[in-house]
Amino acid sequence: MSRFIDKLNQVSRVVPQSMGFRRAQPVSLKPKILLIASLAEASVSSLADYVAGADAGLLRIPKLSSGAKTLKEMSQAAPDIPWGGWLRNIDKGGIKQMAKAGCDFVVFPAANTPLALLQNGEIGKILEVEPSLSEGLLRAVNELSIDAVLIAGEQEGEYFLTWHHLMLFQRFADLLTKHLLASIPSNVTANELQALWEAGVDGVV
Repeated sequence: MSRFIDKLNQVSRVVPQSMGFRRAQPVSLKPKILLIASLAEASVSSLADYVAGADAGLLRIPKLSSGAKTLKEMSQAAPDIPWGGWLRNIDKGGIKQMAKAGCDFVVFPAANTPLALLQNGEIGKILEVEPSLSEGLLRAVNELSIDAVLIAGEQEGEYFLTWHHLMLFQRFADLLTKHLLASIPSNVTANELQALWEAGVDGVV
């Protein structure tokens, strides 16, 4: 099983709900939201500084051939945390290539990712979705053979979290039964992380 998905399961213990249809909220002795360090291929040097305190590493992979090689180097340089690949385009052969490179989980868009990804039961599967996804499609996501959902929006200019973001995260948490991850700015504060956790976000990128 994916080490990262196992971590998500550990911090998201859910107790039964007596009434209502809203997703049960995680129960923990103290708030725990997982931190996933997102890196570009050029960030191999000074790796320890980038992933310090992170629960997992995530490499953006625009080009599979060089990305798989870099992912292998990163997972060997920092083996204490699981490593995943954030994919843009991948084929059946590419999935096997990622697994051989030591990939623990993948983040992928629904539109251009082959269903062959389902054949690999060892790699964690995180579906990347847009914030504007309809309620009907969100409910359909609950029936898919994936482990988590990542809300990924454009982060341009001086991006910061707003009340609208919090509303979106709360909406997703209410409709989804999957683990929920969110892409956020790097300068997020402890109070903002607390608000995200209370809204139902299990991890941040």
